[in-house]
Amino acid sequence: MECQIKDLSVHYEVFGDGHSIVILNGAGPDHRCMSGPLEPVFEVQSGWKRFYLDLPGTGKTEAKEWLTSSDQILDIVFGFIESVIPDQRFALVGSSYGGYLARGVVYRRPTLVDGLLMICPAIIADRKKRTLPQHVALVRDAKFMDSLEPSQRELFESFAVVQTKRTWERTRDEVITGLDIADKEFFSRLQAHGYAFSFGVDDMPSSFDKPTLILVGRQDAIVGYSDAWGIVENFPRATFAVLDRAGHNLPIEQEALFTVLVSEWLERMEENPARAA
Repeated sequence: MECQIKDLSVHYEVFGDGHSIVILNGAGPDHRCMSGPLEPVFEVQSGWKRFYLDLPGTGKTEAKEWLTSSDQILDIVFGFIESVIPDQRFALVGSSYGGYLARGVVYRRPTLVDGLLMICPAIIADRKKRTLPQHVALVRDAKFMDSLEPSQRELFESFAVVQTKRTWERTRDEVITGLDIADKEFFSRLQAHGYAFSFGVDDMPSSFDKPTLILVGRQDAIVGYSDAWGIVENFPRATFAVLDRAGHNLPIEQEALFTVLVSEWLERMEENPARAA
């Protein structure tokens, strides 16, 4: 489906019925990096209508030349929300850069958001200032890895903590297929000049007191894990989980734990009387 915002056509997919969840992918992979791990959760957790965006520069949403900052991309997210679910409450999910944008939504319109899930969120915009562990592979099927094409093996080895046939196949189908078609030049420009918001997104006027889940990988060498603890006081109803044996590929590398924790987050929102308002 397409949503027109100014001269930008934002591609999105919708699944299910019920209370709305807006789901934001990261900088590179398209919506499949989110629908892949999340849709199995909703197979047993009904009552939620899922809106998966392709952010500008990912999937089928192109990046226009006038898009030069995260402030503008946040405006696109708000434009999308106002177009497809006007005047409605919704839950919010963001992964990596999408987790950064999700906090921008909460900062500006907290009363509309019934719950927040952040998966390996980018906390500090400047990569040089992030606290990052060294990349490490904790599980490696050497025979399988040797069977991959050299370029595939090199890419997978550069970020995967669990290097097995299953994690490769899911990563290929849910992540790398999106990376292959991403507008890499756009994201390079954004990260160099306009990645950080013009406002202090984590200097919130008041805490966000709705059910929250923050998932970080102990071995995530892309956004890290420890920086996220610095914002936890903004979310008094947050479950904060640091998962071992997980990097930036956390939903795939810790599939079972991811499913359980997300299911529990949904259950906490269902207990919230404000959700029915």
